[in-house]
Amino acid sequence: MNTQPLALYPALAEVLPSLADLGPAADPIAVPAHTVLFDTNAPCQGFPLVLEGEVKVSRHAADGRSLELYRVVPGELCLVSSASLFRSTPLCAQGISTRATRLLLITPPVFVQWLETPVFRNAVLGLFAERMADLTGLIDAVAFQRLDQRLAACLLGRGQDIALSHQQLADELGTVREMVSRLLRRFEREGWVELAREHVLIRNSQALRAVADGT
Repeated sequence: MNTQPLALYPALAEVLPSLADLGPAADPIAVPAHTVLFDTNAPCQGFPLVLEGEVKVSRHAADGRSLELYRVVPGELCLVSSASLFRSTPLCAQGISTRATRLLLITPPVFVQWLETPVFRNAVLGLFAERMADLTGLIDAVAFQRLDQRLAACLLGRGQDIALSHQQLADELGTVREMVSRLLRRFEREGWVELAREHVLIRNSQALRAVADGT
């Protein structure tokens, strides 16, 4: 059996049925980038365990706007999937691979059995605590920070040349492209950034930091 899942998710060493017991049902699934793994209001088909790659989990509005909630990388667990399986309710967000990804998809009945194992149950409950802290920070940013602060913070820490479109930035911030474009043009007029096709070149990170900090 591939030992990678156990290295990434140590709690699986104690669950029953074990991965070995599941046989082909525990074989990894490989998907290309931009694959929708689960969608809002759909039934949860299983609990994903990411081995390679990354899954972005987002909420989408009827007007086309989206808000990224969190990302799942190898060794982490998906809050939306576990909440859906806990309550036997449809999924409340969409999960899409951001790059080529390998994962295990544990069926709902096996997930329920695994929850009887204290180590695995504690890992899932620990996930809820961690993700709740992340989501609380996201709510604070959306509710209490101005969009220019959030955009400046979003640009920082990505290097000098950021290969993202205005729409991608808007999706990350949960707003519309027009608002992001307007703010980026303002930043450009101030000499803080230089705009190119699907690129933002940082010219004054210190000024952006001051905006992000609200100073």
